[in-house]
Amino acid sequence: MMSVDKKYEEFAYVLDFMPRGKSVVIKGREGPMVQAIGEDRLTLLELLAMENQDFVLGEKVKIGKEGREKVVSVLGKLAYEELTPEARGSLPAVVEGIVKANEQKYVAYFNDLQPLTPRLHGLELIPGIGKTFMKEIVDMREKQRFSSFEDIQKRVGLREPAKMIAKRVVEELAGDSRVSLFVKK
Repeated sequence: MMSVDKKYEEFAYVLDFMPRGKSVVIKGREGPMVQAIGEDRLTLLELLAMENQDFVLGEKVKIGKEGREKVVSVLGKLAYEELTPEARGSLPAVVEGIVKANEQKYVAYFNDLQPLTPRLHGLELIPGIGKTFMKEIVDMREKQRFSSFEDIQKRVGLREPAKMIAKRVVEELAGDSRVSLFVKK
C-alpha cells in the first residue's frame, strides 16, 4: 500500500484563541475562533472551536475528519499577515515545539539537503548555518547520518538546531524567503 501525501492536517497547534472572535476567512462568521498551525504541512489555519472550550497556547488539537473533540471545523487557511499579534508572538515557540515533537522528520533535512545552486547549499538557508557549518555538516553526515538534534549538536557544534529550523519556518510563513524548505505551499 502506497502512502498518500495527505492534503489535510490531522493535528494543529493553537497560536491564539478568541472566545468571541470574527472569522478572517469567512465574512460575517462569528464565534470561538482559534488561529493554529498544522503539524504536518505547517499550514496556518483558522478553526471554529466548540462553545465553552478553553485552549492553551501551543496546545495540540485534533482537526482531522474524525475524532475532533474541541473543534467544529477548519474554516480555512490564513496568510501570515492575518495572524493576530498574539498568534505571531507565539509562533516561534509553537513551531519549535512541533519541530522537537517530530525530531526524526527534521533531522532528516540535515542528512538530506542538497546544493540548490553551485553557490548555495540548502543547509545555508537555515539561519545560523553559513559555509563553515554547512561543510562540517556535509562531511559529518557522509561518515554517518545524524540520528538526533543532540547528535548534530555534539558532532558539528551547532547550538539548538530545532530553534534554527523553527526560525526558518517562521521566515517561510512570513513570506520572507523565495525558497521553501519546510512549508508546503
